[in-house]
Amino acid sequence: MTLTALAPIISLSGAISADTGFSSDIVQMFIHAGLVVKIVLLLLLFISVVSWAIIFMKWRFLKNAREETSYFLEIFWEATEFEKVYRECDDLIFSPVAQLFKAGYSEFRRMMGLQKSSSPGETEPVMMNGLSDYIERALKRAAIQQSGRLDKALSFLATTGNTAPFVGLFGTVWGIMESFRGIGMRGSASLAVVAPGISEALIATAAGLFAAIPAVVAFNYFNNKASEMRSEMDTFSADFLSLVVRQIIRRGKVKKKE
Repeated sequence: MTLTALAPIISLSGAISADTGFSSDIVQMFIHAGLVVKIVLLLLLFISVVSWAIIFMKWRFLKNAREETSYFLEIFWEATEFEKVYRECDDLIFSPVAQLFKAGYSEFRRMMGLQKSSSPGETEPVMMNGLSDYIERALKRAAIQQSGRLDKALSFLATTGNTAPFVGLFGTVWGIMESFRGIGMRGSASLAVVAPGISEALIATAAGLFAAIPAVVAFNYFNNKASEMRSEMDTFSADFLSLVVRQIIRRGKVKKKE
């Protein structure tokens, strides 16, 4: 087929584009979409922007938490005194393990201060038998708080991943309904009449998938990293509690010798 033969078809295609306002440009499709489809697209755009903001925020938080936790564990196992480690923790605001240590050691210092302020022998049995329980409860409270920090905003990503495709599908179905209503009013069912409305409606489904896919991937990744952090917190809590118990036993033996 020669270019001369194709000329009428090209001319007809140009006329259809001019009459219907149909264009492959997404912006033009948005402009010519119906009101409901526009609202759906704007909603999905907002959700997508918020999701990406959360993704970058969580990525930065978990990156800093990982680096600070590695540094904290290094100085913790190399230090000979808890007090030095405690002072270092003031700058480790992202590490959940460091914050866990701060909570446990603060309780330890509080109980030891209570023992010193009491008369000899008054609180010693309680301190020896119950100090580990107090510290364990403090560690559990801190672990719950840090788990909340790790899981913060992840529910939004999960909700986006679950609902965004359906929101987009709603926009598509509504757009197709409007297209068929227009076909009924015009009394024509040619491809030139049907295609523009359907293509504009399908943008909503594409937008829904565009918002949902990164949210689902990010949620699974961050949830896995948060689970790893929680495992580290559980391990550290057990190790720290064991060290505290050893110190209590050691101090008890020293007092008995005195």
